[in-house]
Order: sequence, then structure tokens, then C-alpha cells
Amino acid sequence: MKKIHLFAFILLALLSGIVSCKQKPSANQTANGSDTTEISDEALLDSVQRRTFLYFWDGAEQNSGMARERFHVDGDYGRHDKDVVTSGGSGFGIMAIIAGIDRGYVTREQGLERMTRIIDFLEKADSFHGVYPHWWNGKTGKVQGFSDKDNGGDLVETSFLLQGLLALHQYYVDGSDAERALAARIDKIWKNVDWNWHRNSKNVLYWHWSPNHSWEMNFPIRGYNECLITYVLAACSPTHGVPAEVYHEGWAEGGKIIGPHELEGYTLNMRYQSNSGVGPLFWAHYSFLGLNPTGLKDEYADYFQEMKNYTLINRVYCIRNPKGYKGYGEDAWGLTASYSVKGYAAHEPDEAGDRGVISPTAALSSIVYTPEESMKVMRNLYNMGDKVWGQYGFYDAYSETDNWYPQRYLAIDQGPIAVMIENYRSQLLWNLFMSHPDVQRGLKKLGFESSALK
Repeated sequence: MKKIHLFAFILLALLSGIVSCKQKPSANQTANGSDTTEISDEALLDSVQRRTFLYFWDGAEQNSGMARERFHVDGDYGRHDKDVVTSGGSGFGIMAIIAGIDRGYVTREQGLERMTRIIDFLEKADSFHGVYPHWWNGKTGKVQGFSDKDNGGDLVETSFLLQGLLALHQYYVDGSDAERALAARIDKIWKNVDWNWHRNSKNVLYWHWSPNHSWEMNFPIRGYNECLITYVLAACSPTHGVPAEVYHEGWAEGGKIIGPHELEGYTLNMRYQSNSGVGPLFWAHYSFLGLNPTGLKDEYADYFQEMKNYTLINRVYCIRNPKGYKGYGEDAWGLTASYSVKGYAAHEPDEAGDRGVISPTAALSSIVYTPEESMKVMRNLYNMGDKVWGQYGFYDAYSETDNWYPQRYLAIDQGPIAVMIENYRSQLLWNLFMSHPDVQRGLKKLGFESSALK
């Protein structure tokens, strides 16, 4: 009888969670041990969003409150410094935190304290003509060179940061006295950026300027890639805004950005800065974390339809799997820039750019374009358990072919997951960014159409 009672007690304890079970989940279980058929889409979305939000909350660099460029569970950063913080990744993180505040992951008071710490840092950190570098040391605010000549202003990463700051401005502009005061400080940062300086006296924007090397990197920003938001914000600035010709002659190259073509059975209207005719999936994400692609059109594209087809091409290529990699399929697709088996690579859907590496951010951040298809990937990843799932959500990348499952995160990959899940659930970040008066004026100036424009 005692053995029966003991068995009954253990069974009851396991069911109620009193006794922990450290076994890895089986193929039909989630990372927390429950069958995926029992978790709703909404609960799964919230679980992934909440865990990914923690990268920017618990995982932030403590002095600055900014997003660390990377986080490695094993503490091995090689030649990199764990205290390096990123401008673009922090812009994504600011948006993830806004969503976290709104969903009650943290209190509004806690959120304001963190955002104040971030603005305190940005007001004192190194900048160049109002333009921020790609990286800083989070403890000192001093620029940390991204490369030998990239030790000054990075206009693209600055635009990713400002996309988040403008959304934050709108979140706080009608709030408490303290929130409105912070919104006013954000407005000063926004108006201080000299977009015209980065024209280098031409009708195009240049990515980099260095106080030591001037324009030596010589990298004009032309489309299409991840930089649409850079030109949009340059046109939106009320203080140092560029004329519409810079967008049409620089970004769009006088119409050369148009290049209708078909891949994997889907049509695209634009020419992409890639030999394959399409690129990595982050090109469909970074500019559209705040800029709402739904119904967004100009003379070059219907951006929602373009980015949806762009995503579907990536998916169909992976399902076709011409190189025969292990694990690819309808619930395992998504090629983008991420950690790779050897270093870092911009994976894309063609045989030259496909290295057998799936990056969770690719499909998950595309959920606004392909909700059903992206949810299949999310459930499959969740089923894989702690191979790919850790304290800050899904790890950056993996390869079944190479049995490679690094426990590493990158800010620029985690951010879009949390932000796009929120946009899918509520459109919160889209609504905030698109409501900014300067964004409204700038988009009209460039000839965009959108139901969000008043």
C-alpha cells in the first residue's frame, strides 16, 4: 500500500509542477514540457514575445540601458567585448520594450526609468553631426569602431535607432509630466541629426562618415536593401531634411530600382542589391518595424505585397531545398543574416547564399506577411526545446545538417521578432511611428500613399 501511495503522490506532484522534470521535451512537446496541441496561438505568441523582450530588459548593458550587440550563454566572446552596445539594435529594443510596457511585462514606471537611462546615455555618447556610430562602449559612451574606417557616424544604424525613438516619442507625448519631458528630449535628439551632411553635396545619402577617414568608405546607399527607412527619415526631418530628389535620384537611381522579375513562382517589382534577384529576409523587416507596409505604396512598389512575395520566395526555396539540407521544410524555413556555422553570413535563397543555416528571426519576423506559415515555424521551433530555446527566446541560428546549435543571440535579430509579433497582434508600433507629425509630412513629401496618412 505504501508503494501505491508513493506512486500516487509522485504522479500528482508531477502534474501540479511540485516536482521538476529535467528531461528534454520529446518531439511532440514544447520547451516547457506540454504538448503543443494544448497551447493556443495567442499563448505561444505571448511566450515567444515575452522571452525575446527579456533580451532588451534583463540582458541590457546596465550603465546605458542599451542593447548589447550580442549575448553568448557560455561567456566566450572571442575578440568581441560583451559591453559593446548597438545603436540600431537598441532602436529595435526600444520598440520591444514599448510593447512590453503596454502588455504589462514591466510597469509603466519601470519602463520610464529604463527609457530615461537610455536617453541620458544618448545625450552624452559620441555622435558625429548628430549621427550615431554603429557601436559604443556601453560603460563609457565612447565610439567602438565597427571596422578600421567605420569609427564615426553610421546613418543607417542611426535611422534604425530613430525609428524606435520616434515611436517612443509618440508613446509618451501625451503622457504624464515626466513622460512628456522625456518626449521633449527625444525630439531634440531627432532634430539634431544632420541628414544633409551625409549627402556629401550629392543627391544620394552616404552610409558612413569618420572624423579620421572622412568619406573614404565611399558607400552610397542605393535600393533595394534594408535602408528604405533611412531615406524616409531623412525626408521627414524638420531641421536637416533632404529634398525628395535625394530619394528618387539616390535611393531609386532615377527609376532603375524598378526591375520586374519572377522567382519561385512569385513576382517582384523591384531590383534588389543581390546577384540572386532577392536577398536575405531582414530586408523585409528592418525598415518596416515602425513604417507600416500595409497599403503603403509609391511609384516603385506596393510594399506589403512586395514584401509578402519576397518572404514567400524565401519559404518556397527552402521547401524546394535544392542543396538537400537536413531539416528544411514547411515548418523550418528562413534565410537571413545571422551567425553561421563559420562566422557570420547573409544567408539568402539561392544556392550560392544558402549554407544550411536556419535563422528563427527570418520566418518569425515575417509573421505580418505570412501569419500561418510563420506560426508553423514558431511551433516547430518551440517543439525543438532547449536545442534552440533559451532565456531570451530562440537562439540566433542553427543547422541540422551540421548538428550546430550555438547558444548565442544578436540584438538585431532578436528585436524584429518581438516588434513584429506585437505589430501582428495589435499594430502598436506601426500606429505609434506612423502617427508622428514629421513622419506624416515626410511620407507625403516623397509621394507615398497609405491609409495611415491623414
